[in-house]
Amino acid sequence: MSLRALVIAPMMLIAACATTPGRSSMDGVQVGVAFDRAGEVGAFAEGVADPATGRRVTPDDPVRIASVSKLVVAIGVMRLVEAGKLDLDRDVSGWLGWPLHNPSFPDRPVSLRLLLSHTSSVRDHDDQYAIPLGGSLRAVMSDPSSWDSRYGPGDGYFTYGNLNFPIIGSIIERVTGERFDIWMRREVLERMRVDGCYNWPTCSDAAVARAVVLTQNGNPIRDDLGGKRPDCPVFAREGDDCDLTRWRPGENGALFSPQGGLRISARGLARVGRMLLNGGVLDGMSILSPQSVEALVTPIWTFNGSNGGTDHGFYCRYGLATETLATKVEGCRDDPAGDGVERVGHAGEAYGLRSGIWIDRAKGSGIAYFVTGLAEVPPTGRSAFKAAEERAFRAAIRLSQRRR
Repeated sequence: MSLRALVIAPMMLIAACATTPGRSSMDGVQVGVAFDRAGEVGAFAEGVADPATGRRVTPDDPVRIASVSKLVVAIGVMRLVEAGKLDLDRDVSGWLGWPLHNPSFPDRPVSLRLLLSHTSSVRDHDDQYAIPLGGSLRAVMSDPSSWDSRYGPGDGYFTYGNLNFPIIGSIIERVTGERFDIWMRREVLERMRVDGCYNWPTCSDAAVARAVVLTQNGNPIRDDLGGKRPDCPVFAREGDDCDLTRWRPGENGALFSPQGGLRISARGLARVGRMLLNGGVLDGMSILSPQSVEALVTPIWTFNGSNGGTDHGFYCRYGLATETLATKVEGCRDDPAGDGVERVGHAGEAYGLRSGIWIDRAKGSGIAYFVTGLAEVPPTGRSAFKAAEERAFRAAIRLSQRRR
């Protein structure tokens, strides 16, 4: 999945008590929250979360947030690093229980740092990162197409790839002995008092009832739940038995979609941003150490003109599942605000949704948003973001500045 944003109209700024004309509710929803270190500054929400019932969307409604999911997974990894169960620079083969090596560079270890920063030489192909129930990660990684034959681990070459994160999910399961979604719910999301989940099994009944239906061209394509969990909450082959008792720790880290399956509200995302702004502490609860936060947000890779793929200038600096914006390098078009301010976070794109969480560490402010029901059109903005998302980005920033 690339990370893009498409058509968005003017928004209803609910918490700020300002209203502007919006789009037809059939075109999807637009939701966002502006925050600082102390709490929420304002919010906006417009559209219908469930076309079948006409239920209006709110900032508390969970949505499949796409690749922003990766940032939350990285928080879980850092908690395990702090507990001494993981090491960012160790060969991950030992945790997996089988050798994970690029066949073109068999002597080079693959580490969590490389996986989290998309410099591991793992490559997406044919949607292989969506491994069905009963499939195995090891089988997928034995395919030479899952690897770059030109650039290996340690070469510092960046290519954004979803398949890195099923590997990380498998590692989390192997070292904890628990299902990825269950461990992430308890040890990451609940500690931040976020009612979120990877896929739907561990979300509360209230969250399931508030799910945002993802639509394209007015048609539901994901999470049309009707108020109940899906009969099969993971990817299974058509006609195959969806029996989660078949789960084995680390066999298939893709089952609960660590690369993009987090269901979370905009207010939930804002809590994640506040934790990062406060050096790992949220409402008095220590989630990460300041050192771990620094490790997450510090760029590991910076585009130099030839050391990776930027997706038309969208990716120019990347850390441990974090992007940094406003890179002053030729060919970079990663400043949707147009103000030259460095913001760190992550973007997401899937099934007509575009999302993002971005913090300005210097000013202590941030924004989280998502828009749905969007069509696939080329970028038309001044940055590599779509023009419409640039407008949304800037509107959210203006909202974040109201308190100052």
